[in-house]
Amino acid sequence: MLEYLDDFLLYLKTNNYSLETIYNYERDLCVFSQFLDDSSTPFGKVDKRVIAQFKAYLASKDRLTPVKGLKGEILASRSLNRVLSAVRSYLKYLIEMDLPCPLPPDAIKMVKTEKRHSQVAELDDLVRLIESPAYLENDPKIALRNQAILEVLFSTGMRISELCRLNRSDIDGSGKIFIIGKGKKERFVYLTPRAQKFLEKYLATRQDGLESLFIPYAGMNVSSNKKRLSVNYIQMKIKEYRQKLKINVPTSAHSLRHGFATYLAESGASPAAIQILLGHESLDTTTRYVHASDKFAEETHRKFHPLAKPKSV
Repeated sequence: MLEYLDDFLLYLKTNNYSLETIYNYERDLCVFSQFLDDSSTPFGKVDKRVIAQFKAYLASKDRLTPVKGLKGEILASRSLNRVLSAVRSYLKYLIEMDLPCPLPPDAIKMVKTEKRHSQVAELDDLVRLIESPAYLENDPKIALRNQAILEVLFSTGMRISELCRLNRSDIDGSGKIFIIGKGKKERFVYLTPRAQKFLEKYLATRQDGLESLFIPYAGMNVSSNKKRLSVNYIQMKIKEYRQKLKINVPTSAHSLRHGFATYLAESGASPAAIQILLGHESLDTTTRYVHASDKFAEETHRKFHPLAKPKSV
């Protein structure tokens, strides 16, 4: 174990980092610690060569998961950079606290990330996905709840973790929802009349007195406190619906967030307004979320290309 790991995690806690962020730092630094143990490398001997070996380890199938010690899938470049960033943050902490630090944080270079094609399904496919619980679920209560979940995700653009933390009291009569999001940043998001209608229909079936907005029914995954539907359950259901509908673009709860931003932008929404709705600190982050659909790109090419109109011969 890294000698000052507990102190670092306490430092994050006292600086008001979210529990989720602290957990992610701990998980990623445990991977680094395990690598050092397995290679018999003292932390004080970590240099650029060791970091290069660690990068190769992260990119291989031999990487062990931090919880169960199982061999995991090959990390995508963005996930690999997240682990490297955690190590850099740990080194910065050591320097700030005047503790022994084997190399400067800037010596750890991020890896080049892939430039992927748009991962946002066409709007018609997203609508089919959102409406699919109505006919893919056998239990009408589960069907109504799950459609309400998808309607709320696409209506607001909120993160799935934010949705799972929602309480009934977070939503007012006008459909405005107050959220404390990533980095404890506060913002409002808004339900469309359509999403509000499905949410009200779902809540009308509830007679349990629980404050949690989306709850599991018998046999569902339940988080450890306050009977909330789990992130894993929602992700699993979205994947199941997508496969049954034969939507070939990978689609997740995060894809609904991307789709929210993309189709607002295609309709002419201000990037600054989209940034506020998504809760992004930087407009650059928002820009990365907006992927023009192939259909929109084709229509733009046809409409604006200088030689689009055929010349009479």
